[in-house]
This record gives sequence, C-alpha cells and structure tokens, in this order.
Amino acid sequence: MTAPRVVLVGVAGSGKTTVGRLLATALDVAGLDADDFHSSANRARMTAGQGLDDDARVDWLAAVHQQVRSLVQQQLGFVLACSALRACYRQQLAADLPPFCWVHLQVDPATLHQRLQRRTDHFFPATLLPSQLATWEALATGLVVDGTEPPAQIVATIRHWLRH
Repeated sequence: MTAPRVVLVGVAGSGKTTVGRLLATALDVAGLDADDFHSSANRARMTAGQGLDDDARVDWLAAVHQQVRSLVQQQLGFVLACSALRACYRQQLAADLPPFCWVHLQVDPATLHQRLQRRTDHFFPATLLPSQLATWEALATGLVVDGTEPPAQIVATIRHWLRH
C-alpha cells in the first residue's frame, strides 16, 4: 500500500497547521508546513502587510516541491499544510510526482478574520486575508472539509475519506 500523501490547502487561518500536525501523527507520516519554507524576505513582506505575488512565490513553491519530491522518492508519506491558493501553485507542487490527496479546509471569512486576529505567534497579519480570499481558486478534485469543525473531527473525516 502506498503511504498517504495529503496536501491541506486553504487561506490563512483555515487550520492547516493544526489539522496537519494531528493528521500526520494519526497517519504516522511526516508533517510539513509550507510556511517553514518562506524566505526571510517573504516573511518580512507579509509581516509588513504586503501580500505575495506570483514572483515572490516562485522560490517558495520550488523549495516545498523539492522537499515533497524527496519524500516521494523515499516512498514516504506526508501531510503538507500549504495555502496553495491557485491551481497553478498546486500544479507546481505536484509537478512530475504521483497524485496527491488534496483537502481544502473551508472556513467562512468572519471566522477566518477572528482566528487571524487571535494569532500572536505568526507573521501573517489579518489585514492580508482579503487578498488571500480574492486569490483562492477552488480545488478541481479532492475533499472539501468544514474547517470550523473541531480539529479531531476534521482528522476523522479526512481519514475516513482516505480509506474510501
């Protein structure tokens, strides 16, 4: 059986990191957070309230892709938490690799804003949420999960979907 390769996508504040950690533990696979691959320049830009454009995302997506490629080559499973807002970003992440299981954590804008306002340990400010919402492109295939459910319930939903 192939090790699971799951990518959790969605805008900032949707719970990707929280759910990703729990899901990776439940599946006993590597857990990756794409935020860890941002350059210091990109982090500074976002901290200052400036969104990233396609050019600013090129090296970031390449770094995430390289890490995922390494895990696939080792035949290891993973859960990746990554905004991957646009279909072209998702294509870049998955280029030349076996298929991933895509999961969108969908959360209403008001809840997202509240979550981002409460975060104190992250470089992404709530003021950038509108740009992420405007950039988001729906998944062509995959699972859409209500990201307002308790994280353990979201993990159970994803695990059920992966089994079937």
